[in-house]
Amino acid sequence: MNASPAPQRPNSEGGANRAADAPYLERGSRAYWRASLALLFAGYATFSLLYCVQPLLPEFTKAFSVSPAVSALTVSVSTAALAIAIFIAGFVSESWSRHRLMTLSLLASSVLTVVAAMLPDWHALLVVRALEGFALGGVPAVAMAYLAEEVHPEGLGLAMGLYVGGTAIGGMAGRVISGVLADLFGWRVAIGGIGLLGLLATFAFRSLLPPSRRFKPRRGVGFAQHRRSLAGHLRHPGLPFLFLIGFVLMGSFVTLYNYVGYRLLGAPFRLNQTQIGAIFTVYLTGVVASPWSGKMADVFGRGRVLMTGIALMMLGVALTLSQSLWVIVAGIACLTFGFFAGHSVASGWVGRLAAHAKGQAAALYLLAYYLGSSLIGSYGGHFWTAFGWSGVAGLIGALLLVGLAGAAWLNRCERIKAA
Repeated sequence: MNASPAPQRPNSEGGANRAADAPYLERGSRAYWRASLALLFAGYATFSLLYCVQPLLPEFTKAFSVSPAVSALTVSVSTAALAIAIFIAGFVSESWSRHRLMTLSLLASSVLTVVAAMLPDWHALLVVRALEGFALGGVPAVAMAYLAEEVHPEGLGLAMGLYVGGTAIGGMAGRVISGVLADLFGWRVAIGGIGLLGLLATFAFRSLLPPSRRFKPRRGVGFAQHRRSLAGHLRHPGLPFLFLIGFVLMGSFVTLYNYVGYRLLGAPFRLNQTQIGAIFTVYLTGVVASPWSGKMADVFGRGRVLMTGIALMMLGVALTLSQSLWVIVAGIACLTFGFFAGHSVASGWVGRLAAHAKGQAAALYLLAYYLGSSLIGSYGGHFWTAFGWSGVAGLIGALLLVGLAGAAWLNRCERIKAA
């Protein structure tokens, strides 16, 4: 009697090919909208948890007797830890469930936010904020990679725009809700409330997100392969410019939001936290800017829309130099719209340019993005102390000029390729 043939072991390359042949999430389908809505919740939770302390910086200055630059560390330590965590997550995401990684990240960071509200010591608060930023690292890079892999290219601009729009809602809600709660009940209740809302968003995300169909975990990927992928991204003619632009966009944006509260609390405006929080509703312009810029990029080209977004940010910074409160509010709105338009285009462009290891490419972009928040956002406090608002505006304007030059180069490359 002949022995039966030995069963064939699954071929990892064949598994990857089958994953690549799986159908995309087509724009308009139920699964497409479930994925888009789930990532909107993820974006909301990420930005609300990360930036809920931003309008509370003057409160920390009073409660703990620290300078504005030191108070801003509650933001900077989180974004610095997030930048490191994102870089690590870019490697881990190639071999582990994207769904599970994002869910655990959101859950841990929400719980840590609740813990932060109960801490009596300044240094303990900084430590927990750093841990919170590290925990959040599993969301941004993996979310971008998930969309780039699962969504059909024709619908990617809108899906990425909705995700970034979710970050806009989160950033607005975190600032407005924490400002109101701080005025009514104190900063501890404000932070704790945002943490509880983050838990609700986590449960919604977990129930909505469809499982990955076009992703196959790559087991046994060694350091040498990761290093080759990393070197390939850095040698790419366009990706390093997108990384630079991510640094510029986020550094400029966070610096303005970190210190504009100090200006509005002082003379001649003398606003309270609730009034400043109400001004931060201009964050909602990002909900419009993100999907709009995605659509415009598909029609007019990514380079042109990216340059337009940065130019709008420069206009917004110039308007904040006015002594009129309404002109300043218009400037904040203009900068916010331009930021979300630019970030939506740049982040989606990374996924399209990266020919391989998209999770790692997204992680590199976000590493630069959050390093900009951490480094420039904290250093801007010294400009505020030394030169006032004109110094902060000058720093942001110089950064944006660098970003505009990078966007112009990318636009030129895009037009040459299309010709």
